Amino acid sequence: MFKGKKVLITGGTGSLGNALTQRLLTENVDTIRIFSRNENKQLEMASKFHDDRLRFLLGDVRDYNRLTRAFEDIDIVFHAAALKHVPIIEYNPFEAIKTNVMGSQNVIDACLEEDVEKAICIGTDKAVSPLNTYGATKLLMEKLFITASNYLKKERHKTKFIALRYGNVLGSSGSVIPKFINQIKNNEKITITDPNMTRFSISMDEALDFILKATEIGKGSEIFVPKLRAYSLMDVKDALFDLLGKTDEQIVGIRPGEKLHEILINNEEMNYCWEYQEMYMIVDPSLRKFISLTNELPEKKKIENMEIYSSDAVEKISKEELKKIFTDSELLD
Repeated sequence: MFKGKKVLITGGTGSLGNALTQRLLTENVDTIRIFSRNENKQLEMASKFHDDRLRFLLGDVRDYNRLTRAFEDIDIVFHAAALKHVPIIEYNPFEAIKTNVMGSQNVIDACLEEDVEKAICIGTDKAVSPLNTYGATKLLMEKLFITASNYLKKERHKTKFIALRYGNVLGSSGSVIPKFINQIKNNEKITITDPNMTRFSISMDEALDFILKATEIGKGSEIFVPKLRAYSLMDVKDALFDLLGKTDEQIVGIRPGEKLHEILINNEEMNYCWEYQEMYMIVDPSLRKFISLTNELPEKKKIENMEIYSSDAVEKISKEELKKIFTDSELLD
């Protein structure tokens, strides 16, 4: 579905934006517009790709007028721009609201103004039963996207709004694995929040496959969640000790706003969640499109025998498999 399409990525100079750009270029898109605030990263990205199909636009999702100019003639928008660092957001909550909530509404309004075909927002597990400001703002972003078409006339607006939800990409900046690796290499104590902690695992390639597939099948107003395995913090620690050598360890306790186990679908959402191919689909029954959405995908199956989709309740990646994943990746370099 991407051949010949004009695509725009908000926050496109981040790690996901770079990876998504690289994948979309292989899909024979017509144009990719990178919309971000960071001019240095735009220069780096332009130098990295050397592709005439890329266009770089400076701007902020807080600026509606700039968004409407950027979205002109665009077919698909991937909305990845966000303030993400939890401690900084806790100290500056309204700045996160202006970017993650009000900025997302600006993206929606610009999509409608410019008649974009599909708009996909990139969410997070932190939006499920949120414990911090970041999670709360991303929950509101999801709500804005899935309800965006509630009051629209199909004859006037064709945009389909879709929300995606998954956890941190394995080894991404700021996550626990790079932190452990740096601590071991510097012969420092490994700081473990809780020995029982688990986290969902998704590689960048898996995340990209999920994003493109959900974009292709999405009808609008759904939240898509990938089927994932998980790992335990202690297995990650032991795998890295085997590969890099052992150091001391210290239990520091869970930080404010942090969960022992990640949750991608809570028990309330399970009531209106379906299994569809290699993902789950959440469709709120209060939405006007509920009946049509749930009838348009004949392959879907109602989820049974799962009360909550949590990282402690799914298949775990073994220590040996984690060692292979780390060795095959560039994380240890």
